Amino acid sequence: MIKAFNVKCLMFSAILLYTLHFTHYTSFAQQVSSTELINNTRLYDGKTVVYAGEVIGDVMVRGKNLWVNLSDNKNAIGIWADISFAKEISYKGSYKYKGDWFEITGIFHRACSEHNGDLDIHALTWRKIRQGGIVQEKPDIEKKNRALILLGVLCLVLILRPYRRL
Repeated sequence: MIKAFNVKCLMFSAILLYTLHFTHYTSFAQQVSSTELINNTRLYDGKTVVYAGEVIGDVMVRGKNLWVNLSDNKNAIGIWADISFAKEISYKGSYKYKGDWFEITGIFHRACSEHNGDLDIHALTWRKIRQGGIVQEKPDIEKKNRALILLGVLCLVLILRPYRRL
């Protein structure tokens, strides 16, 4: 009876430790904005944070790791991640593309000693939230109409210019 109780206690403890250790990164951390991180760097320095944003610019491979910038439409934060993260990125934000949105869980550094004092997040895990894609440009009909009217006025001025002296 005592042996069965000890086994149950041991199993419960193992499950509890496993749950607390492996799920605390995503289960208990709240997402933080770039503005919150930038304005409170001392508060978050060295802590695990969850940050989400759009992949923008180039993915810069550095050995077995990479740099990528994520923008939450307010600011961009540099992310230092394992090279395997690059396989998950389909679109990088630019004029013609909307970048993929990722949620990153990682260690925030206000002045990273490994990266010459840069503010960054060292990614522990990442999860794609939204797929990026091609930006479909829609012509602005109002602007087109104004341009045609101005072109007509210009043509009229050029046609009537020789008759101005009469």
